[in-house]
Amino acid sequence: MAEFKNIYFVGIGGIGMSALARHFKALGYNVSGYDKTRTRLTDEIEAENISVTFDDEVGSIPETFKDKEQTKVVFTPAIPKDNKILSYFVDNGYDVMKRAAMLGELTSKSDAICIAGTHGKTTTSTLTAHILKNSSVGCSAFLGGISTNYDTNYWSNTQSQFVVTEADEFDRSFLHLHPYLALITAMDADHLDIYGTKEEVVKAFRQFASQTTVGGSLVYKLGLPLSEKDVDEDVELFSYSVDNADADFYAFDIKLSCGRYKFSVSTPFGIVRNITLGLPGRHNVENAVAATALAMLAGAEEDEVRDAMKTFKGNRRRFQYRIEQPKLVLIDDYAHHPEEIRTMLTSVKEMYDDRKVTVVFQPHLYTRTRDFADGFAKSLSIADRVLLLDIYPAREQPIPGVTSQMLAQKIKGSKVSLTTAETLLDDLLSESVDVVIMMGAGNIDAMVPTVEKRLLELNK
Repeated sequence: MAEFKNIYFVGIGGIGMSALARHFKALGYNVSGYDKTRTRLTDEIEAENISVTFDDEVGSIPETFKDKEQTKVVFTPAIPKDNKILSYFVDNGYDVMKRAAMLGELTSKSDAICIAGTHGKTTTSTLTAHILKNSSVGCSAFLGGISTNYDTNYWSNTQSQFVVTEADEFDRSFLHLHPYLALITAMDADHLDIYGTKEEVVKAFRQFASQTTVGGSLVYKLGLPLSEKDVDEDVELFSYSVDNADADFYAFDIKLSCGRYKFSVSTPFGIVRNITLGLPGRHNVENAVAATALAMLAGAEEDEVRDAMKTFKGNRRRFQYRIEQPKLVLIDDYAHHPEEIRTMLTSVKEMYDDRKVTVVFQPHLYTRTRDFADGFAKSLSIADRVLLLDIYPAREQPIPGVTSQMLAQKIKGSKVSLTTAETLLDDLLSESVDVVIMMGAGNIDAMVPTVEKRLLELNK
């Protein structure tokens, strides 16, 4: 990278892209980028003196970054191929590479701890990084979410050989990574617009597993179709589970107290007793077991694991409490896959078993809604009441017949209604509310502050 002075990010507002932008800014490079929409994250990186344009015109590229010999361009595959800025760089022969390839290049110089899986990877990677950051081991981190503890998705520790990163399966991005410690949380069917079938998803995860470096370890959720055949003979395999004693790492004596879980974790290295997890949700106990496995394999001590668990506050939009009062709860969550929704709602129902749970859900992508409509309906049916926003298209064009109305017709056992960003407040408050979850991976997060403000006004 020494031959370049400038790095331009096409899609800089993406969570992974912004972490890379922050990394190169910290190293002293000139950093700029484009994104389609202004968000809280783009505001934050602009405040760090990284210029961002939201105008897809070649003229909006700063002149400094038109010096082809001094500029490297990084893009995310979420950017459409007809994007004018990306096309300009490609057509004019700039050094252009995918985000995943850049991340792979950076992590190849360290002992990479890579967390993969169709759900759970963001919380698990952030918790792993939090434990190591607060231990004698230390780590650098490129995270897939904004850590609530540190208000960032990136940090550097030049004294540690470890770098923690989320390994994203979208567009097979994670196949650019060669982890020293690899973890796989789940291998559910997802991104079928990329993979076509669940079998191809599983095949990609097995290839990721096979890229674990000699002398390293692969940790996987008990029950996943992985075995010694998937890795080099000098790679150790470990399994984990929330509470199954057949696993190498598992929790026991799990107790819910004041909205938080207390438990102990059995490991091949001994028992980590009396853990209190700062983050709510039973599914996060499982994530905590996985993070314990990675942290201890990296060299963290039992007391370091225990102490860090208690102070962990999670990530933005991952079971994030916006209101936590005795008679009113508002939770913001990123869940956008049927299994994530099922896990989330099951946890909430366990914690608030005698209260009415209302979900405001924004489906993400037409293809995902089409491919998993029955699964979405079954998972959403766990809630007492469901309000469905229109499908967030992201990079896709509409598919005839694939709508929120279609999804609403499949939901059984819950009261279901359609809503819009404009009518959401009125529709939500047309009935009494108790526990409210706003859920989805589109732009529903932009609606959360308005809902939060209104609910607090009504419950003074």
